[in-house]
Amino acid sequence: MLTIHAAPLVLPVGAAAVVDGAVAVDGSRIAALGPYEEVAAAHPAARIRRWPGLLTPGLRQDRARELLTRCYHPDPREADELGELPLWGEEFERLAAAMDATRRAGGVRRGLQRMLRHGTTHLAGPFGADDPALRTAVARSGLVVQIAPSPVPAGEGVPDLDPFAAGGDLARTAHGPLTVGGRADLAVFDVPDEAALYGGGPRPCVATVLAGRLVHRAR
Repeated sequence: MLTIHAAPLVLPVGAAAVVDGAVAVDGSRIAALGPYEEVAAAHPAARIRRWPGLLTPGLRQDRARELLTRCYHPDPREADELGELPLWGEEFERLAAAMDATRRAGGVRRGLQRMLRHGTTHLAGPFGADDPALRTAVARSGLVVQIAPSPVPAGEGVPDLDPFAAGGDLARTAHGPLTVGGRADLAVFDVPDEAALYGGGPRPCVATVLAGRLVHRAR
């Protein structure tokens, strides 16, 4: 079924922002993009999903490899002991020394799931042949591996699940522009404007769409 994702502001990247905009998605592809009234009129039978805030392209996580191989993402059942944030540095090394393959795989899966909750649809790669289990987990997640240089050298600073934490703007952090005919990889943030995506304030991701599928929706 064709779905229209509508938001008060659509930021396609590489094109003008659309106030009261919409993106029509047919399968895994973008069928239309523009003002809501025009998109809805052209697709009267479409299902409508209305979101708050602004709709953008899905984001690229440039420190994905570190987040998946040098961090442990605790199970909710481990929260009392380990907390809820990724464990890094000495804490990770201590756990990794006694971690079996099953526990490590669970941490990787949770890391991938939590990336989706931050609007991530693409991961900076590559993921080499030296870690087939990691490559398999990434492939199963549906996240796209995008070959791109990381703006933060490995080991410099604590990696963050939020792609904007690296300091890039939307044009730098998005996987690419939204275009008609392109893959429908979208993110929606409950913020009033683009400026609110940056800095230290909250930028809650309320939805992530991966190849046309709604893979994250905030409750």
